[in-house]
Amino acid sequence: MQLKEKIDRLLDEARKIKLASEEEAEKYRIRLLGKKGEMNALFEAFKTVEPELKKEIGQSLNQLKNAVQESLLKAKEGLEQSARNAEADAFDLTRPVEDEIGHRHPLSLVREEIYRIFGKIGFDISDGPEIEDDWHLFTALNFSPEHPARDMQDTFFVEKNGGVDDVALRTHTSSVQIRVMNSHKLPIRTLCPGRVYRNEAVSARAHCFFHQVEGLYVDKGVSYADMREVLLYFAKEMFGNDTRIRLRPSYFPFTEPSAEMDIACSICGGKGCALCKGTGWVEILGCGMVDPNVLRNCNINPEEYSGFAFGMGVERIANLLYRVNDLRLFSENDKRFLAQF
Repeated sequence: MQLKEKIDRLLDEARKIKLASEEEAEKYRIRLLGKKGEMNALFEAFKTVEPELKKEIGQSLNQLKNAVQESLLKAKEGLEQSARNAEADAFDLTRPVEDEIGHRHPLSLVREEIYRIFGKIGFDISDGPEIEDDWHLFTALNFSPEHPARDMQDTFFVEKNGGVDDVALRTHTSSVQIRVMNSHKLPIRTLCPGRVYRNEAVSARAHCFFHQVEGLYVDKGVSYADMREVLLYFAKEMFGNDTRIRLRPSYFPFTEPSAEMDIACSICGGKGCALCKGTGWVEILGCGMVDPNVLRNCNINPEEYSGFAFGMGVERIANLLYRVNDLRLFSENDKRFLAQF
């Protein structure tokens, strides 16, 4: 019965032992359960036990093994809980926060700078819905029924009913201009900022959503020269007083004549580089005189009033100012990126 006495002694120890550290628990595990531990020695000795005692001693051995494993498990749980308690006790809720502070998003910085620049010459800010009907999004803006922008390839449709009953995520904030012209007294001088959506593959150079700021000025006697001077003023305020601009003929359904506006490349000074693709110029916005049909659609007499409109991508301006080479960075909320602003 010497074997039985040893098992009982170790069983009593397993039930009473207090393991105060991971080192103690590991030493106890090796002593009892290691390859050269006492449990293996007991199982070897069990092979020589008389047959009539095997059942009793075998049950005691299993009880001992279970007790040792349970003691180790309780020790592990207790040590982990103690560590959590110590961490909680060390956390002082009255202590000031770490010195990491938030950062303004680069798109917010650029958008507010645009507001500031145009606000100095009397432009206010107008807002509108991101889900629009066909009238405000396309028809009132002089888009023909077969225009590609109406196709599912370019537009995220919420309801596709075929015509004026269509509902879609807005593809531009020009729809806000229509709402303003329908509801505000003349003259109108406003900016229409907001998020817009287009059905494009997401890449470093394109995204399915981006941000625009469009501008509208409608009054008596507004001319193309007025538009050019306003946009030259904006370019100099945003990119520096030495900035040069050029207007290239273009086409938009809602303006006539229409133009794309470029600025002289700020990297190479107009000599040609990778940013301007060797041309010396970088496109920043589209613009033009409001088409008379658009004015009529908003119950404004084009014989009495005229106006100009322009639109720019906020991400495009931010790219030029901050040299960001991947549009996806603006929407991924990466703290390493945002901390640079």
